[in-house]
Amino acid sequence: MKKLLVVGGLLAVSACTSTPKTDFVSQINQEFNKAPSAAGIGTEWAKGYILVQPRAGLSDEKFDEIVRGKGGRSLGRLHGLRIHKIEVPENAEDALVRALSRNPSIKFAEKDMFVTPDEYIPNDPRYSSEWHLPIIQAPAAWDLSQGDGVTIAVIDSGVYADHPDLTSKLVGGWNVVNNTADTADIYGHGTKVASFAGVASNNGIGIASSGFNAMVMPIKVTSGSEGSAYISDLAEGIVWAVDNGAQVANLSYEVYDSSTISNAAQYMRNKGGVVVCSSGNGDTNTGYSDSPTVITVAATNSSDTRAYFSNYGDYVDVAAPGRSVLAATNTGGYATVSGTSFASPLVAGVVGLIMSANPNLNPEQVEKVLEDSADDLIDGVDWHMYYGHGRVNAARAVQLAIGTSAVDSQSPNVVVFSPVSGSEVKGNVLVEVNASDNEGINEVALYADGNLIGIDTVEPFQFSWDSSQVFDGEVSLVAKAMDFSQNEGVSSNFVVNVKNTVPVEDNEAPSISISNPADGSSVSRTVNITVDATDNVRVAEIQLSIDGIDVTSVMASSLSYSWNTRKVDAGQHIIVARAIDLSGNISESSVTVSTGGSTTVKGRKK
Repeated sequence: MKKLLVVGGLLAVSACTSTPKTDFVSQINQEFNKAPSAAGIGTEWAKGYILVQPRAGLSDEKFDEIVRGKGGRSLGRLHGLRIHKIEVPENAEDALVRALSRNPSIKFAEKDMFVTPDEYIPNDPRYSSEWHLPIIQAPAAWDLSQGDGVTIAVIDSGVYADHPDLTSKLVGGWNVVNNTADTADIYGHGTKVASFAGVASNNGIGIASSGFNAMVMPIKVTSGSEGSAYISDLAEGIVWAVDNGAQVANLSYEVYDSSTISNAAQYMRNKGGVVVCSSGNGDTNTGYSDSPTVITVAATNSSDTRAYFSNYGDYVDVAAPGRSVLAATNTGGYATVSGTSFASPLVAGVVGLIMSANPNLNPEQVEKVLEDSADDLIDGVDWHMYYGHGRVNAARAVQLAIGTSAVDSQSPNVVVFSPVSGSEVKGNVLVEVNASDNEGINEVALYADGNLIGIDTVEPFQFSWDSSQVFDGEVSLVAKAMDFSQNEGVSSNFVVNVKNTVPVEDNEAPSISISNPADGSSVSRTVNITVDATDNVRVAEIQLSIDGIDVTSVMASSLSYSWNTRKVDAGQHIIVARAIDLSGNISESSVTVSTGGSTTVKGRKK
């Protein structure tokens, strides 16, 4: 079983998994001798656990109640995210995912899948040069930007720190699985990936990288010799990376369809960073839609056409060379490799050049620069399912970044569209919000009568509002959207009619009593008047008067009022409390008390 450790109140994952130890590399090689093969999300997952995110606004108590009702138990949240690791009966993962996904208070539920690196190892002869760098015009880009000041996190199997082309380029990383600083690469995939993003360049040895002077942060997310990792570990790797200074994160895994990864990528965007991932090697149209939080990269070959193994579809953002490209290895040497695994870090390095050229760009602007500057590989087609917006052009990207203004004064457009305005609601209400902006949405907050319900950071923007926490009647819902430049957009007033109380014919008046002061007592100084009321349905209001003058009222079933008797004449005084229920039934209670104060006299006694 996969061990789960709670560290400082947060969830961490240990090295042991339930996945059988098999020789994935030789397995893949055997398959590649027959036909193209896909790595990525397979059939394995963390047994006995699922990943669940409640909708913004749902209380921890309600969430625990929902989860327990389905036979699950929260073990805590993933670091930095609102995603819970839920313990469930083994072999019941699919059933629990389906059941929780149908609950309107749950944003998503998914299995913690076991994913393998997107590496394709062909039998082609080794190339003797890095043809992939000139074709994306990296040398011309380096004339303007060399990635200085940017750190690229390689979230993978670790990095071989003693490689002569990498040893000077590494910053402190982390082993998410073991919670240690051990990022040694026992598989080799991570070292190859890192070499495309940030090996030492212009140093007289080895190879160059697209990121040139960008630093590499190794984040190890696997303890197995096959390089596979759980989605939860990849997500925590993203969070650790951005929290520790990385501006770019590369995941050479098929993760674009994971809601957990989307949330982690949005977390990074909220802090100014960008996540890049590979499209996969299955030679298939996956049918997935575009992710607004991740840049997905397909692979091309030296002829500037699609690498035959590269997946394609609506989710592809850009393409980059990924077939028969030269990489550093964890043996200290170099090898020719193929796969979308290597197209992805090549793009991550270009993203580093863009950020270095113009550090003021926000994540949406960085992605737009990357896509707008890409070369169309099919004439007259701005976007294609093979190449997305095109094959990256590093030189044009850097030039466009330098010429792009980071000033954004346009506020987001935000609209509450569900439930229908004026409709009647009760219980937990699903509130849906549309928000759009020229540069992208950072977060959306929902308020009910001015009280914050919750904050959502990932589309679709949805909230679980417990309407039982307010009185029946009209309630105003307002959404506020913030973009990456901190411009705020506010929705128009949106009113719903809360009706949680079941209508009944109520002719019974409330019961009310004044527990202090006692009837007939003598009082002095400041007296605390205490009133309590009950009703067969609900007490709507308590009113208090002294000597026929109203002094206070509350919309509750109890009242406390401080009465200063020094300011009244000596003698008897009548205190009256009235209770009113939702149907307008009224009852009263009164007490008479005596004060011993003196009558106010003008002048001075002699």
